[in-house]
Amino acid sequence: MRILISCLIIWIGLIPGLKAQTPSEAIIESKSKAISPKLIEWRRHIHQQPELAFNEFKTMEYIAAHLRKIGLEVTTNVARTGVVAILKGGKPGPVIGLRADIDGLPVKERVDIPYKSTVIAEYLGNQVPVMHACGHDTHTAILMGTAEVLASMKKDIAGTIKFFFQPAEEGAPGNEIGGAALMISEGVMDNPKVDVVFGLHIQSSLEIGKILYKSGAMMAAADWFSIKIKGKQTHGSTPWTGIDPITIGAQIINNLQTIVSRQEDLTLAPVVITVGKFQSGVRQNIIPEDAELLGTIRTLDSEMQKDVHEKMHKVVNAAADSWGAKIELTIDTKTLVTYNDPELVEDMIPSLQRAAGKNNVQPGRWTTGAEDFSYFGEKAPAFFFNLGGMPKGQDPNKAAPHHTPDFYIDDSMLDVGVKAFCNMVIDYASMKKK
Repeated sequence: MRILISCLIIWIGLIPGLKAQTPSEAIIESKSKAISPKLIEWRRHIHQQPELAFNEFKTMEYIAAHLRKIGLEVTTNVARTGVVAILKGGKPGPVIGLRADIDGLPVKERVDIPYKSTVIAEYLGNQVPVMHACGHDTHTAILMGTAEVLASMKKDIAGTIKFFFQPAEEGAPGNEIGGAALMISEGVMDNPKVDVVFGLHIQSSLEIGKILYKSGAMMAAADWFSIKIKGKQTHGSTPWTGIDPITIGAQIINNLQTIVSRQEDLTLAPVVITVGKFQSGVRQNIIPEDAELLGTIRTLDSEMQKDVHEKMHKVVNAAADSWGAKIELTIDTKTLVTYNDPELVEDMIPSLQRAAGKNNVQPGRWTTGAEDFSYFGEKAPAFFFNLGGMPKGQDPNKAAPHHTPDFYIDDSMLDVGVKAFCNMVIDYASMKKK
């Protein structure tokens, strides 16, 4: 029987267009499929018990218990509520980082599913509903599964795997530093030093079983800004006796959009400036003294990011000079551009194709969404890709966007994410043996 199987493998390898699986590929394929029910169980447990940024205490312990059970070296309370686990392979090789984010969002779930979240928690002093409205529950389950599969192959792995379960990807409350930056400041990319890092994001408008990737800049840098305007209060019937901060704010909003439409080269990369909050006044017939604008900037080029910041200051200073008001602009960078190392992408495309099938792996476009995975990419070559979570046959244009009450993920093919991570680890290690 063994001779027959060996002959069959050789015969398959000789057929043009067909390639026999290596032992590692066969193990990854079979074990990823076998743990698919666990992936769904883990994902739904986490989905039903979401926790907000830096409050992921139950999630942290749930992850850590699993990682300890499969024999990994586990450290908890990293960046307050994160987990780092280490798997040392049986052979020398590179240090490979794999990352998942674990936090939920202050969003009320509207989808009628058996594992629907009904959690209420405190956010900035208010009681709010909480749900996994961005798919971090799926990312966590996939990385837990990846750890289990790789742990079972420990003696054959060349190198060391570091698993990062990161808190607060959605941004820390107030002006606190976010999860990725805090993890890195605590040294997770060192001791041992990480040579390469991989991450993924589920996509509600991409069909299950499919993978999208992009070489180079993939996701935008995200800045949050605040514009505080101090005018002069007066009666609404005599505006000329005061300095109206509401009118000034409206003028600033319009002028900010001319930076996008008239001052930046949009053939180089897209730029978005959005004012999401405009707060001022107490009643109809009083022109108030103060106003505040809060918003976000999205850029996909670091030089454009700097240029937009400079031009925003010019817009604000011009408004202050022309109105005689005092105006203060502050800009806080939350994430950098998520950049995929082109050489690394090229090397890893075959790994993704084996995980999902060649026809299911396609290059995509950049997006003005942001990811603090970008901070890991500052420390080592990185590759971040999208995994499909939309039910088969659904219209992508009708899929509920991320961060909305109707956000929904089909979790029946999360094993594709596990296969992708495992293949990337094995393939990269084989190419970069030390």
